[in-house]
Amino acid sequence: MKPRSYPPGEKNIVGLKVVSIRNKLGLKQKDFLARLQVLGMDVSATSLSRLEGQYRLVQDFEVVILAKALSVTVNELLGNAD
Repeated sequence: MKPRSYPPGEKNIVGLKVVSIRNKLGLKQKDFLARLQVLGMDVSATSLSRLEGQYRLVQDFEVVILAKALSVTVNELLGNAD
């Protein structure tokens, strides 16, 4: 996937964190999509890209699934790592 050529949006606060953690884990977007689908979050590649770019709203249940798929806490995704 090519790097974004435009600034992030303002529709969520977890998108950039998801990208950062996913990259640290060495997960490609397609592999991450598979993890999400196994956990019950059926999302398209376009929708995930928009989420990561902060151009898509994220529902509360999705934050829980995203955290589980990345093996982090919800607080870490929300920027409240203690």
